[in-house]
Amino acid sequence: MMEKSCTLLVHFDKGTPALANEIKEALEGNDVELKIEALKKAIMLLLNGDTIPQLFITIIRYVLPSEDHTVQKLLLLYLEIIEKTDSKGKILPEMILICQNLRNNLQHPNEYIRGVTLRFLCRLNEAEIIEPLIPSILSNLEHRHPFVRRNAVLAIMFVYRLPQGETLLDSAPEIIDRFLASEQDPSSKRNAFLMLFNCAQDRAVNYLFTHIGRIIEWGEQLQMVVLELIKKVCRVNKGEKSKYIKIIISLLDAPSSAVVYECAGTLVSLSSAPTAIKAAANTYSQLLLSQSDNNVKLILLDRISELKASHREIMVELVMDVLRALSSPNVDIRRKTLDIVLDLITPRNINQVVMMLKKEVVKTQSGELEKNGEYRQMLVQAIYACAVKFPEVASTVVHPLMDFLGDTNVASALDVAVFVREIIETNPKLRVSIITRLLDTFYQIRNSRVCTHALWIIGEYCLSLSEVESGIETIKQCLGELPFYTASEEKEAQDATKNSQVVSSTTVSSRRPVILADGTYATQSAALETAMSAPVLVQGSLASVGNLRSLILSGDFFLETVVACTLTKLVLRLEEIQPSKAEVNKATTQALLIMVSMLQLGQSSVLPHPIDNDSRDRIVLCIRLLCHKGEEVRKIWLESCRQSFVKMLADKQLLETEETKAKAQILSAQPDDLIDFYHLKSRKGMSQLELEDAVQDDLKRATGEFTKDRDDANKLNRILQLTGFSDPVYAEAYVTVNHYDIVLDVTVINRTKETLQNLCLELATMGDLKLVERPQNYTLAPESSKQIKANIKVSSTETGVIFGNIVYETSSNVLERTVIVLNDIHIDIMDYISPASCADVSFRTMWAEFEWENKVAVNTVIQDEKEFLNHVVKATNMKCLTPPLALEGECGVLAANLYAKSVFGEDALVNVSVEKQADGKLSGYIRIRSKTQGIALSLGDKITLKQKGGV
Repeated sequence: MMEKSCTLLVHFDKGTPALANEIKEALEGNDVELKIEALKKAIMLLLNGDTIPQLFITIIRYVLPSEDHTVQKLLLLYLEIIEKTDSKGKILPEMILICQNLRNNLQHPNEYIRGVTLRFLCRLNEAEIIEPLIPSILSNLEHRHPFVRRNAVLAIMFVYRLPQGETLLDSAPEIIDRFLASEQDPSSKRNAFLMLFNCAQDRAVNYLFTHIGRIIEWGEQLQMVVLELIKKVCRVNKGEKSKYIKIIISLLDAPSSAVVYECAGTLVSLSSAPTAIKAAANTYSQLLLSQSDNNVKLILLDRISELKASHREIMVELVMDVLRALSSPNVDIRRKTLDIVLDLITPRNINQVVMMLKKEVVKTQSGELEKNGEYRQMLVQAIYACAVKFPEVASTVVHPLMDFLGDTNVASALDVAVFVREIIETNPKLRVSIITRLLDTFYQIRNSRVCTHALWIIGEYCLSLSEVESGIETIKQCLGELPFYTASEEKEAQDATKNSQVVSSTTVSSRRPVILADGTYATQSAALETAMSAPVLVQGSLASVGNLRSLILSGDFFLETVVACTLTKLVLRLEEIQPSKAEVNKATTQALLIMVSMLQLGQSSVLPHPIDNDSRDRIVLCIRLLCHKGEEVRKIWLESCRQSFVKMLADKQLLETEETKAKAQILSAQPDDLIDFYHLKSRKGMSQLELEDAVQDDLKRATGEFTKDRDDANKLNRILQLTGFSDPVYAEAYVTVNHYDIVLDVTVINRTKETLQNLCLELATMGDLKLVERPQNYTLAPESSKQIKANIKVSSTETGVIFGNIVYETSSNVLERTVIVLNDIHIDIMDYISPASCADVSFRTMWAEFEWENKVAVNTVIQDEKEFLNHVVKATNMKCLTPPLALEGECGVLAANLYAKSVFGEDALVNVSVEKQADGKLSGYIRIRSKTQGIALSLGDKITLKQKGGV
């Protein structure tokens, strides 16, 4: 059965079907409300395939004479969807009955009845019904009410566009042209101009240039149609572009935001002249500030980002205007704004940008907004990026940011600590002021990880005598009085432990894996996790303690080792710069006392769990070093650590430089590129914009951009054979994978000598793929071909399968249907994911949060770890986050993190952990984690298929 076009769509509940007899009785009655309900039911049944032929005469007799407006409207909907022709395409005789009613409606005294009838005529395709109504349609152009006039114009347009339209109404363009010249109603003028735009483009262009001075006064709807006309004309005739661009520039001052937005988009699509791009960018920036809808702001930021990619030099001048979008409370808008701005900073605007970011950071302190912490973290990262790119601004931002080391938002405070650590190394002049400020604010830090960063900075960069002594004193004050507990407190703790022995044993025995910095797994007790997340302070002498003391008493043994290492470095440096041996011995004794006290605390029953072996060995090593100092040990602790950090920074900078160069190579001009000296070009009264645009067009024409052919060779790689060469019907598909849908362009060839009737391409899908259209039937002549398009919607990143068959009937045997099964089409997940970057902290946070994990065992013929990693990266289209230097060396073990993002915003995390066995083979696991099951399973299948080193 052939599908027919439908202009009406109504939801229908199939659970309660209406009976034709009930509908007929209601229609024959005098109750208007019952008639309305019955008509609605009849329309719904028709839309769902029921013909109900017996209702037509009833409706003609009992519904047609009704004066109720709702009944008349529903009657027109009914007439719109009923079958008006027979199987041969001829008008049914009974349709003549409705012509007189339609003529009466078009002459009805009520303007609503006239208007809806004219709208109904727009959806009629039968010329035999419309022909007798044309005089009535034309007479409505002069009706007093604009509702009737604008619908009359639409009716004329649709009649004229019918296959026989020019015969029925040959003077339509001339009539509408005269109507447009005298009409005052904005919506009627818009419809009239739209009619000329679609049916008589020359007349529309003439009208436009006749009234070019008054375009700014036209209504919003008419201005939008004008822009559509300009785009259509310029696409065909590029030579007339300059005179239309003047119209677009004038419409940039229109009061409607929609018109202004369309103007900017049209300007960018038609011209690449700097003046035009600047005007469009200014427009987007102004709309960004004036619009309150967040979705509109995000769209505008996307447009600005597109301009930035192709016209960065122009966008640099507008960076402060874009930055004002940070006033929006929406986090997504702020993040996108900062991403755009960070790509536009230059030595000329860096100071203004940083000043604005500092003001925003200060605002986050006073505000009570829910996402202030997250916003502050984004600002800190942005300032950090600015300071790394332009070190001269570091001095103005580092001190205000250090106030946030004690921030309740841990991620923000950690970013500040990392920033300070890098700045103090790269800006030696700021070392003294940063150390002084850090020692003054150290007591405010309440997070363990931030404390470890701050302690490392103190241990490495306290160089003078006063700084070293202040560093030791600050740590002592934050640790409080020693010992960390008394004998009576230990006894109380032992009693409490006995009372909760069952609960404790259960908690300690509960173990689960955690991800380490290198991506490998370790196991920790749940008790440790609990203690880390919710510090439990011991009573008595532990009240009113410093930040280090409270964290250590919560069971943070790693922090204890950092404290021990920092004290060791400070004492070793003090020995070099302090002439008094007595002072050195005193400091050494104090440091040893602190370390021993921490060891005792770790082995006591005051804490819920004992110290781990790694932390204990590290503290014991520090005690031994302070007891047996040597020149070699001093060199390792005071110089090698710093050198490793300097090397890490240098490698990071080298990597960033290489990435910048790679981007610059794409955008940089070639030695043989054309240089446009537009000052030497003949002006002939041209404006600056017209001149620039003409030069740009000349360059494009010279470089062949206007005549560039599409690369047809790549198309061949996307063609899939669906049937065999010996099948009576041959089919092949060209698959186009877009972000949110897949288009199958299927070529079907009839290889027989017979006509194939009702040929249908039936498709079905597996996975998150959904067919958008129903299949249609076709008739295929002998040895002819047919192009069939099928659209498939994609809703998530998952490997999908499209399968189906071709069904047809032959002219010799209509009763027998032949089925040809098609080859499956596999949709590759690689089409939907692309390499992306994320911070190490973000990776670990997502790894802990994502619930779907797929674990794939390594099974490969590749024997080199790095070669295997590169093969996995290439096969999965992901980016390796582990820096290349961390993968250097030949130790037989490799662990690396990979990351990618899908077009739907889904994150894909992969951890590769491999080890070389004694026989030279690789073993280990590849773990994939994501928020959704589909991407984890699909990536796992892809890796399993590809990891052996095959194609």
